[in-house]
Amino acid sequence: MAYGDEKMETKPTMKKATATRGKMSDKQKADLKKHMDAHKKKGMSASEMKSHRMRMMAKMRGGLSVAKAHKAISSK
Repeated sequence: MAYGDEKMETKPTMKKATATRGKMSDKQKADLKKHMDAHKKKGMSASEMKSHRMRMMAKMRGGLSVAKAHKAISSK
């Protein structure tokens, strides 16, 4: 066998998915605060509030509005 005739096994390279998510704008933050205040008045518990806020933030960083983010997480 000549030098270089060996097959080198290579692992398929997986590129990291580039994040399309960014930071929330000041308007998004204000809108989310207003949304969460409305839920607080309706009597949502602290742990439910935190869970809801985190899920909303994840969707909103992806570019959804408050209404669309709320609809997306409420449909689950």
